[in-house]
Amino acid sequence: MSLLDPRVPAVLLRIDRNPFHHGTLGAVRSLGRCGVEVHAVAESAGSPVPHSRFLHRMHPPPHPGALLPDIAATLRRVAARVGRPAVLIPMDDAGAIAVSGLYRELTDLFLLPGQPGGLAERVADKAELAEVCRALDIPHPVTLVPQSPAQAAAAVWQLGLPVVAKWSRPWLLPPGSGLRSTVLLKSALEAEALYRRVGEAGSPLLLQAYLPPGPRRDWFFHGYADRSGTVHGGGSGWKHRAWPPGAGLTAVGRWLPNPHLQSAAEDLVRVLGYRGILDLDFRLDPATGTYHLLDFNPRPGAQFRLFADGTGLDVVRALHLDLTHRPLPDPAPLPGRTFVVENYAPLAALRTLTAPDPRHELAWYASDDRAPGLAMATLWCRHVAHRLPGLLRRGGAAPVRAPGLLARQPNGTGPDGTAPDIAGTARRDDEKASSC
Repeated sequence: MSLLDPRVPAVLLRIDRNPFHHGTLGAVRSLGRCGVEVHAVAESAGSPVPHSRFLHRMHPPPHPGALLPDIAATLRRVAARVGRPAVLIPMDDAGAIAVSGLYRELTDLFLLPGQPGGLAERVADKAELAEVCRALDIPHPVTLVPQSPAQAAAAVWQLGLPVVAKWSRPWLLPPGSGLRSTVLLKSALEAEALYRRVGEAGSPLLLQAYLPPGPRRDWFFHGYADRSGTVHGGGSGWKHRAWPPGAGLTAVGRWLPNPHLQSAAEDLVRVLGYRGILDLDFRLDPATGTYHLLDFNPRPGAQFRLFADGTGLDVVRALHLDLTHRPLPDPAPLPGRTFVVENYAPLAALRTLTAPDPRHELAWYASDDRAPGLAMATLWCRHVAHRLPGLLRRGGAAPVRAPGLLARQPNGTGPDGTAPDIAGTARRDDEKASSC
């Protein structure tokens, strides 16, 4: 018997146009391996995700900058095509905030966790999160919100160089602007110049005290808070390697139990009344031994598959089980398990491929679903080759960012405005491997 209820489909929503988002593929595989019909509302052009044999159908996402009515219309069209209530899983902050804002409108079409109104936006907004941490006495880097270029310069001197600059609502950054959600500033002049782009960015600029990265300083916690507030399906881990180094996504992660982070996450869920999947980022201050909460993401982290335990449970499966009123299995942690993203850590990925170990998982390649890994290798090489001349002209090795973060891509849809059924009627159910 399948761990999940295969009668209830799942819809993954990703508004951010990043074709190389490996977390989306992880969710497709996690649910599809249990026989769940998986639909993805996401960018398809230039993405390896549509090649997965566990994906039933790809649907075009809302257009960049879409407002809530447009997102609602997109999800209504998808619901009509699915034909029955489905578990809806936002895969990025913009999607999580939109679903929260549309909760009452969507409950007749989708299965959703009962989240307090506005909470997803409150914790995802970096200025609001700083206030939450201050009110709850949660360690958080000192954060200032300047109101003018002069105040931005003064904040730099108050905090000390270097200073971390963040946009409060990074999902509002316009494509093609060159603005990044987080940058490290090395002068007051840089802070003044960045502040002058507040109107363009669409949200306030935050200046934050810098906590330097280092060995075992960058940690994360993933979990799913069920209807009672109990946290399931995740754990704590640390970034063995990040891209860009010291400040980016997890390129190599390792599952390491950390009771302090577990307790902090459970306290947050209890105090805020949070329900659903959460991904928390922490940085350890070695001078004080304090873990500072840096980000609260109200959706699955891209590396959520790191925490697939001995029963096969992860946060995405926990959500599906809870919303379909199925019992969640007792936890069976697998500390020491690792997760490697091939395009950001190719040498670590090569070691994993040449010495396969069930405790290690790759983001793109899987023995029961090889096509996305092969597609990623081809598409990523093409992407890097396209960007290389510009990098050489600038004379620097700037970090490679997925093209979907910079410009809108063609959506590859058919004449009726929908993406083709990638699965196709030729796929047989008995071809699917099950790890449920």
